[in-house]
Amino acid sequence: MPEILKIEDLKVHYGVINAIKGINVRVNAGEIVTLIGANGAGKSSTLNAIMNLVTSKKGKILYEGQDITKRSTAEIVKSGIVLVPEGRRIFPNLTVQENLMIGSYGRSDKDGIKRDFDFVLSLFPRIKERLKQPGGTLSGGEQQMLAIGRALMGSPRILLMDEPSLGLAPLLVKMVFEVIRKIKDEGKTILLVEQNATMALANADYAYVLETGKITLEGSGKSLLAHEGVRKSYLGVK
Repeated sequence: MPEILKIEDLKVHYGVINAIKGINVRVNAGEIVTLIGANGAGKSSTLNAIMNLVTSKKGKILYEGQDITKRSTAEIVKSGIVLVPEGRRIFPNLTVQENLMIGSYGRSDKDGIKRDFDFVLSLFPRIKERLKQPGGTLSGGEQQMLAIGRALMGSPRILLMDEPSLGLAPLLVKMVFEVIRKIKDEGKTILLVEQNATMALANADYAYVLETGKITLEGSGKSLLAHEGVRKSYLGVK
């Protein structure tokens, strides 16, 4: 698979706090790549740095060989990288349909927008039934579906997902990962930050372990799922 995203020696600072201490990450086209680690390890900071939502950073972020480190967030989205943020962050007073269409802001390809809209509704029949409802009236799981759907309306080549299963019941977690696999099957590339390490590794082509801003381990999802240290630290196996 060709490389689509490359992070070189990335460092992120929040004042005197070094959140990320020089990491290197490669994402190949069409793959699911996951970052796992404890709270505060630097996982979300990595995604925010890619989107240029944090300004105190050093190193390089390359997308399809082009340096996007200093591009604006709007330019990054337009180029084909879209973030599903932690905590969903939908617009509670707008309808489900309006929330989805905001994701297509900046696009003018009406046929493509309709195709993506139909694809999103095929992925999430539950939100199809609620198109006219305000987003704030949806359950937590439905809001997560809406947040993923809104991101897909941007027609991303790379989908960055920040804790998509956070706070969801086990049945909904399983459904979210089924959706992630379907999105991959559509040819999308996914960079996933996820605290449910078991599900993340089971579905990932490649994975990185982040600890206090540094990558301490990397390998295929299956190899890390079987790694004794990972099993003890992140999978609850004694």
